[in-house]
Amino acid sequence: MSVQQSQDTGRPVQLNWRMRIRRDRTLLLMTVPSIALLLVFNYAPLFGLATAFQDYDPLVGVWHSQWVGFDQFRQLFHDAQFWDSLKNTIYLSFVQLILFFPIPIVLALLLNTVLSTRVRNFIQSVVYLPHFFSWVLTITIFQQMLGGAGLLNQYLRSHGMSTWDIMTNPHTFALLVTSQAVWKEAGWGIIVFLAALAGINRELYEAAAADGAGRWRRMWHITLPGMRGVIVLMLVLRLGNALSVGFEQFLIQRDAVGHSSADVLDTFSFYYGIATNNYSYGAAAGLFKSVISLLLIWGANKLAHAFGEDGLYRK
Repeated sequence: MSVQQSQDTGRPVQLNWRMRIRRDRTLLLMTVPSIALLLVFNYAPLFGLATAFQDYDPLVGVWHSQWVGFDQFRQLFHDAQFWDSLKNTIYLSFVQLILFFPIPIVLALLLNTVLSTRVRNFIQSVVYLPHFFSWVLTITIFQQMLGGAGLLNQYLRSHGMSTWDIMTNPHTFALLVTSQAVWKEAGWGIIVFLAALAGINRELYEAAAADGAGRWRRMWHITLPGMRGVIVLMLVLRLGNALSVGFEQFLIQRDAVGHSSADVLDTFSFYYGIATNNYSYGAAAGLFKSVISLLLIWGANKLAHAFGEDGLYRK
């Protein structure tokens, strides 16, 4: 039961759940739209996972489709295309983790050193802006800059040099999609790290400066330890989402580089499941990805606890 002090006597008064609901009814009403959206778009679709264990026929629906048990998963695990997609997903996720994850942290540290509020706000606005672009627009911009008829190759041709195949080269596709993700999302990713920096006690910097600590020593002994909890939390979330490297980004560029390089688990579920009307097969691939993601986030959270951090929740 909740405890609240009486205004008359100053003594603690225990509130039952009806009294707490009456007290917080305005706040609870404000959460109703968010809860409704969560139920409709996140929890209600979970019932569709049953199709992964069926030979689903949309004409008869879930209740009347034939149950086949784990047949879809047996077919999935014997499909060479599925293992190629899984391999691409793990590889691309690893590349993005190594090259993309540290960049928002570095940007936040750099912005934190800018003393002028006006300059800092301007830089933040510029780096935030690409987040609001769609992937279609983002890839179009990269095509205009790095494509076969883009500005880079036009410049190389005009100076008698050989052109550089970037947008259609499967060997550099991982670096291409990572650079696109960095350009589009790195600025937005610094918001959490800037909030962590704002929570560090400024008196620690003043005391360290008085003791003769330079900028690098203050960053190493104050700034980074102050951000460590948030960095670990974001890393846990990133590992839990490791198999979701993107759908639209890879769908748009799949024809340019070939399915062997651009197929990930999300595009596999679409092309070999939904596009072929084999919905149960696509659902099985999606369920496999969800289970592995759950295990990854659980393992990463356990690892965070082992290093003394809270992770997603306090142990």
